Order: sequence, then structure tokens, then C-alpha cells
Amino acid sequence: MSSSNESAGTPAIRSGVENGRDARLQVRFDQGVLRIAFDRPATLNAVTAATLTHAAELVDEAGSTASVRAILLTGTGRAFCAGADLADRHHDDRGASTLDAATRLIRALVTVDKPVVGAVNGPAAGVGVSIALACDVIIAHESAYFLLAFARVGLMPDGGATELVAASVGRSRALQLALLSERLTAEQACRAGLVWDVRGDDFVAAADALTRRLASGPTVALGRAKLAINAAALAGLDDAFERERSGQSALLATDDYAEGVAAFLGRRTPRYRGR
Repeated sequence: MSSSNESAGTPAIRSGVENGRDARLQVRFDQGVLRIAFDRPATLNAVTAATLTHAAELVDEAGSTASVRAILLTGTGRAFCAGADLADRHHDDRGASTLDAATRLIRALVTVDKPVVGAVNGPAAGVGVSIALACDVIIAHESAYFLLAFARVGLMPDGGATELVAASVGRSRALQLALLSERLTAEQACRAGLVWDVRGDDFVAAADALTRRLASGPTVALGRAKLAINAAALAGLDDAFERERSGQSALLATDDYAEGVAAFLGRRTPRYRGR
């Protein structure tokens, strides 16, 4: 990424819209801040394997680029990320590539030694919740909510959600969110300590100010603090990835999953049989 404001040590990815391999992302680098936005507003920023992979590549590259001092991750339009694109995932070797790409992005966000702000501009659902929670500090628009919608299509949470959600809100609330697939509003998430701040009309300006605050700080120290806290709080994340991949692979072969996707795409109530 090249930028007119930064000439030395900047990432090689160009600013603008990155749509190769169907990876729709808006990317911008300015004054030490790498901004990545999911850019499929017509699908509420539902992500494909290509989108997730490219986002992970950008985060990995930022980690090895001295001029990147902070990362902001957000979405365009009225949603942050509606989860995996079911149409893409269903024809994606039973979702294996999408799942692996999600794992790669989550791991990149957790392990990059730069502060990452999750600017949740609207609904975060499915793996979108995992992506948001993998960020270090979350600021949410008042219209945002968090929804582990996996059970609605016969799946279990993935993208590290079984570890990230429990670490963020506790076991009981994590089970409620996973089993009941109920929304956690931005205000509820803030009260639970998951979100740092909730904003309305000034959301964009507040997210920018927060990211610039981090970018202007002692980012080496911030990175070390982040990695130490994540090592302590998310010690089981790699195990969670493995459990989720095993469990999800089995679920993707069930009749209930096929029915869930068919019902979702057909806009009808699913008829599950528990098999």
C-alpha cells in the first residue's frame, strides 16, 4: 500500500478498493494508521474466504512494517460484518476454506504487535463477532449489535468465538449468546465490558481519534502489553481453533446445516431434525 503521506517503510498494498480474488476491502494508510474496511455493503459485509485471507495478509504485513503504528478495522455501509457469506461457504469444500481463512485473520489480529481498534459501525454477526472481539479496543455505533447466529443455520461458533466470547463476557453469557442466538446490543456490550465506548453521529470521528491516540503512543510498549495480556487471557485460543474446526467440519455435513442454509436463502423457518 503506497500513500502520498508516507514514503518509507510503508506496506506495498495500494490505498483504495482492493477487489482482487473477490476480496472487497477498502484500504487506506495515513499518518501511521492502516485502515481496513470490509466493503460488500450489499451483503452487509458478509465475508468470503478471499476477503478474510486478504485482510489477514494486510494485518500480517502491518506487523512487519515500522511505519504502521495502529490498525483500524471497520465496515462500509450499515453493517460491520454479517458473518460468512453462506452462498460462498456452502460451495466452499463444505466451508473448510472459509473457516481456515477466518482462523488466519483472527490469529493475525490477536498476535500482531500493533494496537488494533475495532470500529463496529453496525451489526456484527457470526464470524463478524469473532473478528470484532479479536481487536484490542472496540468502539461501537449505537446501532450496532453482536449476534452469534451460527445455531440459526445448524452450526457452532467458530473463528475462535468459543474462546474470545467467553474471555470477554464470561461462560454463562457466552453460552446464552451461542445457544439462544440473541442479540447483544451495543449498550449491553458496553455494560458487559466488551465495548470501550458507544457513539452516535460522532462515531467516525471518535473511532478516528481513538486510533490516532493509540498510534501516537509508545506503540512498542503497547504491542508488548497487548501480546502479554492475550497470552494470559487467550491461552486456549489455538485449542479452540482446533475444536471449532473439528466440530464445524462435522456439522457442515449434517442435514440440519443443509436445512438451515436452505431456509435462510429461502427466507423461511427451518425445520430441524437433530441429525
